[in-house]
Amino acid sequence: MKPAEWRELSDDDLKQKIVELGEELFNLRVQLSLGVAKKPSRIEHAKRERARALTVLKERELGARRTG
Repeated sequence: MKPAEWRELSDDDLKQKIVELGEELFNLRVQLSLGVAKKPSRIEHAKRERARALTVLKERELGARRTG
């Protein structure tokens, strides 16, 4: 997902996506430690996606503080 697409999501959707990506990261790390990970590179992708979502959420938080 591109940053512009992340910004189109509502706060609730962003929070849900962050939770989902966190769970996915956990599962991928477990799979990697057990040696059954099919795509180890997916960990890096999930980490980046989660960071993007957190960044967009933080931008909104800071923007609300400045205007409010």
